Amino acid sequence: MTSLLAFDWFLVLEKLILIAVVIFGSLGVALYTTFAERKVAGLLQDRPGPNRAGPFGLLQPFADGLKLVFKEEIIPNTSNKTLFILGPGLAMTAALMTSAVVPWGKAVEIGDRVVSLQIADVNIGMLYIFAILSLGVYGIMIGGWASNNKFSLMAALRGASQAISYELAMGISLIALVMVTGSLSLREMVEHQMAEGNLWNVAYQPLGFLIFLICAFAECNRAPFDLPEAENELNFGYHQEYSSMKLGFFLFAEYVNMFMSSVIMSTMYFGGYDVPFLDESTLSTNVAALVGIVALMTKVVAFIFFFMWVRWTIPRFRYDQLMQLGWKKLVPLALANMIITGAVILWLQGK
Repeated sequence: MTSLLAFDWFLVLEKLILIAVVIFGSLGVALYTTFAERKVAGLLQDRPGPNRAGPFGLLQPFADGLKLVFKEEIIPNTSNKTLFILGPGLAMTAALMTSAVVPWGKAVEIGDRVVSLQIADVNIGMLYIFAILSLGVYGIMIGGWASNNKFSLMAALRGASQAISYELAMGISLIALVMVTGSLSLREMVEHQMAEGNLWNVAYQPLGFLIFLICAFAECNRAPFDLPEAENELNFGYHQEYSSMKLGFFLFAEYVNMFMSSVIMSTMYFGGYDVPFLDESTLSTNVAALVGIVALMTKVVAFIFFFMWVRWTIPRFRYDQLMQLGWKKLVPLALANMIITGAVILWLQGK
């Protein structure tokens, strides 16, 4: 009974509230990112984009969501029904789980309690993210295979081989980043970049960041790496047989992945919630935390816009070009970057 009373129930409540805020916030960002993408596409193509549902078209995401909810749900007779349902759920779950180790800002004070704005500060946060990224491809593979459609299966195989190819280069680029920061914890990475005399990691690892950025496009199945969804070749790709909210889960998972990739790149390479040239000691704890959250979201919005701009500017690769870029260009570059980083660190330590 004593140990039960000593258990910190407030900590559990804090984490549950933070989990709910992060999950619903990520879904809300994904919902309106679909609207933003259509507006950006309209801007780049000199057309208005959606502007009918609500003022300035702001209710268009809700109209699209309701359409998906109320559409007839079709499960093909020849499909594996259990796996057919599991696929989109796994894709969405893996996309949301990445947020567990992200530090969203400095701690805030609520009464006499200091509340951390991070669900789990584990010292292997980067490994956790990499493990979850590897799980995401299972949703595509299961959905494509369970559909019992040859085009869906071909698209799922493309997605799996693409993920394997680009995760290797991404992982090697992160090894060089760990050499620089000396930690796998995302919060410690942010604090290392915020330390006096240090710059953001992108200044120390420009090539590593470029490799990670290219691999992030491939991991999110975003153009020009959207080979698993090549409509002109594969009739809509791995989710061809899906409809209603199962299709919505696949589509929203892509936008959640794009949001989380932007958050991770902002955290690891651009200081996370750090605001350059700002003396945070002049601010109260809660104001500093709020400013940090706004700074992180500003960097994320910039990355999301870049994702969209690339999609509507650069044409899709051929499949052989995709594989050659991954294995013959990015992997050797990542290895060279890791070796050079190690050599420079050893040289600096020897001085």
